[in-house]
Amino acid sequence: MSEISREILSVGDLNRAIASSLEERFDAVWVSGEISNFKAYDSGHWYFSLKDEEGQIRCVMFRGRNGQVGFVPQSGDLVEVGASLGLYVPRGDIQLTIQTLRRAGMGGLYEAFLKLKARLAKEGLFDLERKREIPAHPRSIGIITSLQAAALKDVLSTLARRAPHIPIVIYPTLVQGPEAPSGIVAALKSAAKENAVDVILLVRGGGSIEDLWAFNDEQLAYAIAQSPIPIVSGVGHETDTTIADFVADLRAPTPTGAAELAAPRRDQMLQELAAIEQALSQRIHQRVEREAQTLDQFALRLSHALPNPERMREQIQHWQQRLKQAWLVRVDSWSRNQSHYAQQLEMLNPQRTLERGYAVVLNAKTGLQAVRNPDELNTHSAFEIRLADGVANVKFAELESRKS
Repeated sequence: MSEISREILSVGDLNRAIASSLEERFDAVWVSGEISNFKAYDSGHWYFSLKDEEGQIRCVMFRGRNGQVGFVPQSGDLVEVGASLGLYVPRGDIQLTIQTLRRAGMGGLYEAFLKLKARLAKEGLFDLERKREIPAHPRSIGIITSLQAAALKDVLSTLARRAPHIPIVIYPTLVQGPEAPSGIVAALKSAAKENAVDVILLVRGGGSIEDLWAFNDEQLAYAIAQSPIPIVSGVGHETDTTIADFVADLRAPTPTGAAELAAPRRDQMLQELAAIEQALSQRIHQRVEREAQTLDQFALRLSHALPNPERMREQIQHWQQRLKQAWLVRVDSWSRNQSHYAQQLEMLNPQRTLERGYAVVLNAKTGLQAVRNPDELNTHSAFEIRLADGVANVKFAELESRKS
């Protein structure tokens, strides 16, 4: 014993001795716990911790092993792992080197999600009968999201491409963190009070279950269900699902998908109008041809049945003329209606309004939102003025506001 006590070990030697002892004592173990601090490095290796209410332990799963798992775990997942217990010598940390990983649940957050989902489903918040129809041709579209969200740029780009004639109203709010649910609820109430949009896009980019947790809030679910304005949810990626998705009137797989579902394509509408015009013209000509054929048959029957064919022939000619005039009047009326509808559609083009001498003032600070109130103008912010022939970026040197 005295010889051992006189031996002085380096830290590395001591750690290696501990590692060897652990490997001999624990050949292979199965451990269950909740994943936290999950990180997947470019090397393909996974690093995370397993924890429960009594403790936690570091874990590593190398690329050759995690390729067989079949899914990428996330923080909050409840899993079971088969691993060897050892010690990472450079840091002196006890860790599990995982050979096998299988799903045992989804942790506390997912359990809370499932419980709330089941309760709200029982209350009827997900029923198809209560969902409102999304307008096919909205007069204006509202967007509820963060001004800093990447999803906002994608949505605005999609709407500008598909339906540049539809005005957009943005209701900015936090979409992540403990303050996000109340902010989204306030934005919904603001949109309902203003009643300036026909449909609302509730959007946010993808993330973990923790990142998207604001959209699993119970009060937000009730606010969505009670909204008088139809709501399209586009939260996360296609594989992400939240309580907001189930309550919303329509769920889109992505924020861009929400914009596509809410806005009709302008070029497609014009194509449909042209197709209707062609179909109407064809039906008119077909009807005229059928009636002309019927008239010929009547004329033939009359020529054989009546004693005074000359007089009846004159009457037939008279009827033919009247029928032709009636059809010409009807066709002319249809043509005028068609031109009127085309003019109305053209009048809806915002460019025509600008060409009449009007201009639109956009606030660059609020994401190019149209200025509606003189009080929104100031001398320290940049503004964008859109005219018929271009765009000007301005700063006001002096302002004098008055109500109309």
